[in-house]
Amino acid sequence: MRMPILTIAMAAWAPLTPVLADDATPWPTSVTSDSGVTVGVKGLFQYDINRFADDRLPDGSERFEDAHALRRQEINLYVTKKGVFTVNAGYDFQADAWVDNYLAAETRAGRFRLGQFKTPVGWEDGNTSTGNLTFLERSLPEQAVYEGRRVGIDWVYQGLPQWLFQVGFFTRHDLNDDAAGRTFAGRLVYNPPLAGHDVVHLGLSASRELRDDRTGRIRARPEVNLTPVRLIDTGTLEGVDRLDRQGFEAAWIHGPLLLQGEALALQAIRPAARDFHSHGYYVSAAWALTGESRGYKAGSIGGITPRRAWGALELALRYATLDLDNGAVLGGREHDWTLGLNWYVNDHFKLQANLIRAFSDRGNLALDPTIYAMRAQLSF
Repeated sequence: MRMPILTIAMAAWAPLTPVLADDATPWPTSVTSDSGVTVGVKGLFQYDINRFADDRLPDGSERFEDAHALRRQEINLYVTKKGVFTVNAGYDFQADAWVDNYLAAETRAGRFRLGQFKTPVGWEDGNTSTGNLTFLERSLPEQAVYEGRRVGIDWVYQGLPQWLFQVGFFTRHDLNDDAAGRTFAGRLVYNPPLAGHDVVHLGLSASRELRDDRTGRIRARPEVNLTPVRLIDTGTLEGVDRLDRQGFEAAWIHGPLLLQGEALALQAIRPAARDFHSHGYYVSAAWALTGESRGYKAGSIGGITPRRAWGALELALRYATLDLDNGAVLGGREHDWTLGLNWYVNDHFKLQANLIRAFSDRGNLALDPTIYAMRAQLSF
């Protein structure tokens, strides 16, 4: 099901009028009973524009095609009672795919969750809300290493000060029939105690995926999603027993400043051939020009809530690199610089612009495109 551009434009413009008139009344998307049970709906709609330059191949053709389309049309229905339980059912009508669908119970021993949800290795992907990302898309190493959503069970515990523990087991199948093996995963987060409102985040994550089809493929888009082109790609790796993933996360929130980084690695273990090893990292900085500070909860960085009637502005810069060359596998190397500007018009509507300089080298082909990307996002 695809929503026309005009519909998106009208929906995006609708919330501007009351906010620009300094009306802070929240949208009525949920109802709470006297017993404390809340029933509601959440939505995330994104419309993207991608433009490419400097992408001409030796034969004179252009590697990329300009595109504009809806990126996401996610709807989540939920029933929850704070501190007791949550039931969530979500679907992305743009991708025709199930997203988060789970039952979670809150106990003194922690939170237990059963269903389909994000795997933990990859901070931008697995542990940050899609609508709160600083840049339009995840970094190169996140795309390559992140496993995606899987059906399983996990346990999250925050009973100790400054510590968060997460362990999970995921089955062979998911609701979109994309999974190809069983996965064991874990994550550990530590927040050093600091004075004032500063937040420091340090995290470690790891997983082991036991592959049923004995294949693997590692690749990444150049940090925009409307193109199917990957400048670096290992192709299909045969004879893969398992995929091991590791991640190290770090961030510092200091008033309007956010410094964030992550190092990620993946190994494809192949008993009958040489194991494949890949690695990458990103570092980024974001500054809220209007003075707001990002929220932080349970190991996840939140978005920006504007303090002014006309919204909030944020400037951001990211460097990301990924190496997919190892032994006989020549998947290529790429590093990207991304400059971003975000306008948080209100709590529901955000405009984003990214300028990306990608530098890639795969085999005998070096390609360094310039990418202009924009997004209009409506969330509630």
